[in-house]
Amino acid sequence: MHRPSPPAAPPSRGDRRGALRVLDGRDGPALLRLCERDPVGNVFVSARLLGLLARPGAEVGGQVWGWFEGDDLVSACWAGANLVPIEATPQALDAFAARARVEGRRCSSIVGPADAVLGLWERLEPHWRGVREVRARQPLMLCDTAPAVAPDPAVRRSRLSELDVVVPACVAMFTEEIGYAPSPPDGGTTYRARVAELVAAGRSFVRIDPGPRGPEVVFKAELGAVASKVAQVQGVWVAPHRRGEGLSVAGMAAVVALARDSGTPYVSLYVNDYNARAIAAYRRVGFRDVGTFATVLF
Repeated sequence: MHRPSPPAAPPSRGDRRGALRVLDGRDGPALLRLCERDPVGNVFVSARLLGLLARPGAEVGGQVWGWFEGDDLVSACWAGANLVPIEATPQALDAFAARARVEGRRCSSIVGPADAVLGLWERLEPHWRGVREVRARQPLMLCDTAPAVAPDPAVRRSRLSELDVVVPACVAMFTEEIGYAPSPPDGGTTYRARVAELVAAGRSFVRIDPGPRGPEVVFKAELGAVASKVAQVQGVWVAPHRRGEGLSVAGMAAVVALARDSGTPYVSLYVNDYNARAIAAYRRVGFRDVGTFATVLF
């Protein structure tokens, strides 16, 4: 989780006042137990933690701040490209906000369960400028059964040999969803490497049809995080000229079926509350609301 600087000493046994410190590898089991309190809501951090445990010494792209009461890890916050609060109490949010103010804004978003994200943002808003958008209500949805509609048989896992077709679709989705293109506009080597990582892991799904200029992605989605039998779908996109054909419903049914067949029985996602068409499509597939996320974009 964090190696460059040693953590501060943990709170003394029996001290219930609370203390924050940067977690290290010794805290992995406690952090995993904390995430398991809400395996759907905390899958982002669980996935990164499990990845670190599987590859000791690997870079994970951030720190984890832990809030302790006595010897107990009560709350945590992933601090990297995103700030992601985990089971955050009001006292923990106070501590996370204080730490974030001292370090300055390094993240591009704050994302996670709505109460914690909005509580953290309330504490940071007077100090952090440059916010682009606050998405205060994003339904967190879960499908834990076989899809309710027939999967699209043309949707399958992407292949590394198809990166030149897949990456432009990912860039188009990112630009449409976030409001700007990955830098540089073609996605660049870092973004392309992330797409390639998902493809190599079997977590990128596409439907590729013939187009006027050659093969083109008309539907895509990724499993952005996978842990504890939970997969979180991200990057759902349908080519603009193919929208209205039902590709998202049948495509998402295929993603659910493929994920479940691979041993991930719980498939989740979160969606903007104003995207009524997407919410309706996901419900047709078999997703139901299980919580609410929020995102603050910078």
